[in-house]
Amino acid sequence: MTAEPVDVLIVGAGASAAAFAWSLAETRMNIVCLEQGDWMDPSKYPGLGGDWEARQLLGDFGFSPNTRGRSEDYPVNDSASPIAASMFNAVGGSTILYAAHFPRFHPSDFRVRTLDGVADDWPLDYASLEPYYDVNARMMGVAGLAGDPAYPPKVVPLPAVALGKVGRTLASGFNRLGWHWWPSDSAITTQDYEGRAACINAGTCLSGCAHGAKASTDITYWPAALRRGVTLRPRCRVREITVNESGMADGVVYYDADGVERTQKAHVVVLACNGIGTPRLLLNSRSRQFPDGLANRSGLVGRNLMLHPYAMVTGIFDERLEGYKGPTGCCIWSHEFYETDRARDFVRGYSLEIVRGYGPAGAALWGLSTGRISPGAGHHEAYGALFDRAAGMVAICEDLPDADNRVTLDPQMTDSNGIPAPKITYRLSDNSARMLAHAVARATEVLQAAGARDTVAEAPLQPAGWHLMGTARMGTDPARSVVNEWGRSHDVRNLFIIDGSIFVTSAGVNPTNTIQALALYIADAIKKNLANLFD
Repeated sequence: MTAEPVDVLIVGAGASAAAFAWSLAETRMNIVCLEQGDWMDPSKYPGLGGDWEARQLLGDFGFSPNTRGRSEDYPVNDSASPIAASMFNAVGGSTILYAAHFPRFHPSDFRVRTLDGVADDWPLDYASLEPYYDVNARMMGVAGLAGDPAYPPKVVPLPAVALGKVGRTLASGFNRLGWHWWPSDSAITTQDYEGRAACINAGTCLSGCAHGAKASTDITYWPAALRRGVTLRPRCRVREITVNESGMADGVVYYDADGVERTQKAHVVVLACNGIGTPRLLLNSRSRQFPDGLANRSGLVGRNLMLHPYAMVTGIFDERLEGYKGPTGCCIWSHEFYETDRARDFVRGYSLEIVRGYGPAGAALWGLSTGRISPGAGHHEAYGALFDRAAGMVAICEDLPDADNRVTLDPQMTDSNGIPAPKITYRLSDNSARMLAHAVARATEVLQAAGARDTVAEAPLQPAGWHLMGTARMGTDPARSVVNEWGRSHDVRNLFIIDGSIFVTSAGVNPTNTIQALALYIADAIKKNLANLFD
């Protein structure tokens, strides 16, 4: 069954799609979005039940699509990577499960070739995105504190998330060492904001926020986009993008909720499927004009995958820290080691993000996995010495692009509709390995300075493939990039990509804020170029 053409068809309904659809809708074009997941029901989030940690760590709200067992997921072959792929398929995408830690990129992140002689410069700069960061802060409801010396001046609409006892304790370690720290920018309401209630510090952020304080796009941008006339169709899994005889995109083939194959025609197609899902769809969209996959004449679709190698360093303290209270990953950050220092044995740098302590079940599992708790005699005493006494930080290391780190199609694995699944091949670079070692050493120093009696380091953190970037990079040279400086495919003029796959470099901070700022920037560029949009 083939539907009549729409003006703009968006594939995916996560962070970037929601922001893009809301912005572009002011043109009053006919905009339709297809999402393979469904609307989430906050009343069914794990945080409202006593088994929330089990569901978050081991069940249907886990990070990995390979272990969740949800019908809307697709498998990812990540056996050739030390870092597992993590994502969520739903209206709102991975913002359902993210921590809402919400930094911006630094100005230097757009000029790494000029400054440090590595990777490539972006075809835009911080100033280009700054107004869109500001719009996004308002729409998502960002909390923070003005004046951070690590950034140019910026305004956030809400007061910062409270540090709590754990934040104050770890901040004391930074103070003793004389290192930068600042309250995090967080996409979490700290007071009532535009119909959303203030955070109640339940600490269940990573399994969905039933309270609505965490800014997932199903409760921020999407309601506003729908009011502007956008149509959103959940439970529609796109198999391929089709092209006409002129090599222009003319729609998609998808499966509806009943598994029925359908076709939706469109004048413009926009991809927002993340750094794994977007190259998967392009590589699955082979045709006579594009035998190696759609928009892949450069051969770069799927290449330059960046994952942000994480180190996690946890300190164990004698006193209770109340670490189970408050947003899990939103407290303070440090950008002390963010920029390149020629005295170090690696280029670029990393940020340190304070994470609060574990809940009861999480503390037990972590204690068992690290040998701090054992079954049998002394079990309860060991648990008592650990629960609410562990807190630490993650180091988010800049991942430089490498063409051999890539997404391809698995020759055997498929999803439930028979669509070939993605395979990721990823090797930790020598630069990343040295950066991780430095980060572990510095984080350990902070924890010891804050009073930790013991520390545990995990690097690279295996489940931490949350940030999926670089597999359809932007640039001005069609031989070295997949899309131009406003997300338009070099090969297919009516095809746009707006998710993290268009990143040129990864920076050393969480990417969601920048993904959304880019989507808003691209929407504005399209609005300014409507006259030749359908050429």
